[in-house]
Parts: sequence; structure tokens; C-alpha cells
Amino acid sequence: MKPALKCLYYLENSEHCILEIKRTDLADNADLSEIFRWLFLDKKTQEIQSLTFRSMDSSGEVQERFFEQGYLKFNDHTATYIEKFNSAQHQLENHTGTPLPPEILDILTAYLRN
Repeated sequence: MKPALKCLYYLENSEHCILEIKRTDLADNADLSEIFRWLFLDKKTQEIQSLTFRSMDSSGEVQERFFEQGYLKFNDHTATYIEKFNSAQHQLENHTGTPLPPEILDILTAYLRN
């Protein structure tokens, strides 16, 4: 059985995806950090890194998320993720509202089972 989830944000380029998901298969008393998860997917290696959420900001059309591993800034069309210590910067497109491709959903499902 696949873990039930809802994709809240879906940001992607040819090499990576950044997703915010909401687990819908956990108990009502589950920790919010388990229910709401930000994930960084390397599409080539199929490895997922869980991003540790620290805070957020919103000003009009621009959303910002601060993680232990880096910083994400996005609007309805594009996004920029800057890894900690500016070790890498990723330009992404915002595909929120678009169904996740089956291959990404399969990778997520395998990750969440562990």
C-alpha cells in the first residue's frame, strides 16, 4: 500500500525537485514535522534529502522558506534554492497543482516506507 500524501508545493528543474508534502496516512497525534515534509530530490541518483524546516516568510507574491540546509524563494512561476554556505544554487519552475509524474511518486513512496 502506498503512503497517502498530498503534494502542497512542487518545484522542479531537469535535475532536481523540491516538494512539500502532507502525509495523510499518519495518526492524528503525529508530530507536525512528520505530517508536513519538505524534500529535495536528486532525479539522477533518486536520492531524497529531508529538509529541516526552520521558518517562513511571505510578502505578496513571493514565498520564502528557511531550512537548516538552505534557503528557498519562490513565486507562482519560478523558484531559487540556495544550499547552505552558498555551495550550490538551483533555478526551478513552479509546477504546484500539476500531478506528480509516476516516477517521482514511486521514488517518494519508497522513501516514505523507510
